[in-house]
Amino acid sequence: MPLPPISRRTLLRGAGCSLALPFLEAMLPHQPLLRAAGTEAAKDKAKPPVRMGVLFFPNGVWQDAWIPKKDGADFELPYSLEPLAPHKNDLLVLSKLDKKHSHTGDGHYAKTANFLTGLLVAKTTGKEISTGGISVDQLAAQKIGHLTPLPSLELGIDPVISGIDSNVGYTRLYGSYISWKSPSVPVAKEINPRLVYERLFGGRKASPAGKTAKADTRNADDLKLLDMVMDDAKSLRKKLGRDDQFKLDEYLDSVDAVERRIQFFAQPDPRGWKPDTKPTPKAPAAEKPADFREHVRLMLDLMVLAFWTDSTRVSTFMFANDVSGRNFSFVDGVKGAHHEISHHEGKAEKIEQYKRINRWHTEQYVYLLDKLRAVKEGQGNLLDNSMILMGCGMSDGNRHDPNDLPIVLAGKGGGTIKTGRHIASPAKTPLCNLYVSMLERMGTPVERFGDSSGKLEIG
Repeated sequence: MPLPPISRRTLLRGAGCSLALPFLEAMLPHQPLLRAAGTEAAKDKAKPPVRMGVLFFPNGVWQDAWIPKKDGADFELPYSLEPLAPHKNDLLVLSKLDKKHSHTGDGHYAKTANFLTGLLVAKTTGKEISTGGISVDQLAAQKIGHLTPLPSLELGIDPVISGIDSNVGYTRLYGSYISWKSPSVPVAKEINPRLVYERLFGGRKASPAGKTAKADTRNADDLKLLDMVMDDAKSLRKKLGRDDQFKLDEYLDSVDAVERRIQFFAQPDPRGWKPDTKPTPKAPAAEKPADFREHVRLMLDLMVLAFWTDSTRVSTFMFANDVSGRNFSFVDGVKGAHHEISHHEGKAEKIEQYKRINRWHTEQYVYLLDKLRAVKEGQGNLLDNSMILMGCGMSDGNRHDPNDLPIVLAGKGGGTIKTGRHIASPAKTPLCNLYVSMLERMGTPVERFGDSSGKLEIG
């Protein structure tokens, strides 16, 4: 028999403390519970740190309008990448990269959830999810996250979608995340710009001299609220359905992020390097923007601020959940929803619209790169000291292929990347080879990651 609903006034309790809960489906009356579905960063104080950013877009690309015809430096940007012309010398266009573990499974979920893990996604309706391993961003965050107020920053536009896609027998959660702490634990993304701003700046206050003051002077024992209530949280979690479990996990992740930041500023700052300049950000409105385009730009602005202030060195952004049906009629020449258009069936009218949607995503990428390049840092700029990847877990959206993936990498990685090239790797080169090379430049080297077979030569 289903358990009785829990009270909306339920608190997580610990030794002399309590923590309120978010609203859960289990709080509704007469609702049955669902079946539970080492290496340190280089300590070079004079040199700016390298940042890693990942932008994910869904539904693939029309490859003829994305992949350059020529390899090397003498290449022309195809239609969907033409907006990158001002940044041609700042980037690498990478082709022929593959995810061998996505050749089985469904068209979308088995290719999105492992975009940053490169491993096999377990087919499940939600009881036992697995993406095979930790994602590349979270591996970097584990190793260098203690050096910044936030170990990493996950951003998005769409809320998490749970439940089952009955067409393919996969949980829709797989389409909502690209960052994973472990094979079964996704990292909650924030979709409200105001809350992101508060995570970045809400705890700081300026001293009379204009310097950043400590956000909190409480002792360490007072900063472990989440730890103190964790036993109660684990006990409650066992009583919840799968959807509520994810809501609870996301909530606890958010609390953890705030506590980590407070604790960071209550102790001596471990960062040897400090930004040369300081931004003067304007706080976003309390509500999420109604306009999708404004929402995207605002989240990208926040990523720039996070890197600029060295609040974090690792960040991801999802333009949309996979299988996104967002209507792109705001783009000239497009009438209809992204997912439906990506199933172009070889029809010229749909292909033209598909190309334009791809180009729109590139334009947003350019917006971010422009912002990063405008920030002077050390002997160069913030883009020079970053690696900003944009791509998708499938190639053509009609075929759902996981080979010859659309991947672009901008930034010089602190002067370690030879940009201004199209690198066409041998067929079926693992995408994870690129991740091994990126981890090395983050100061978190590994011999292997995911299904890697070596490093991708990008230097």
